[in-house]
Amino acid sequence: MRYGLIDRIVELERGRRIVAVKAVTLAEEYLADHFPTFPVLPGVLMLEALAESAAWLVRDAQSFVCGVVLLREAKNVTYKNFVRPGEVLRLEVGCRRLERDESDFEGAGFSQGREVVRARLGLRHFPVGQSPWGKTGESAPLVQHLRARFALLRG
Repeated sequence: MRYGLIDRIVELERGRRIVAVKAVTLAEEYLADHFPTFPVLPGVLMLEALAESAAWLVRDAQSFVCGVVLLREAKNVTYKNFVRPGEVLRLEVGCRRLERDESDFEGAGFSQGREVVRARLGLRHFPVGQSPWGKTGESAPLVQHLRARFALLRG
């Protein structure tokens, strides 16, 4: 996980569905450049938030045996509206297929009662202690960190 865009998980059906939220604020650094006179959440970060939501669903469903969860592919991505500072992006992601090493999801993001993004996602997951770059070393601290972060997100 590189960005940590998800602020809270509001619903979770283990292995099936997750609903998470991301509050967009003017304090976020990237808004200064995107766009200076019309700040909006970049579309790629909306997609990343969908992927992060799906990754939490994978980790929970597999009892946190997957430490690294990466976006393998994004299909049929559509952007329909902007998300501005002061708005909340609600992310609804459903699982289409969940296997040990990879999974497929369908998700959508909503803000102000409007759909703003929709995509089909494919993820690749790696067991704790491994990554696509080889062994990551100690696995216990990573699992503890992921579980603690998940507990905070679940509130």
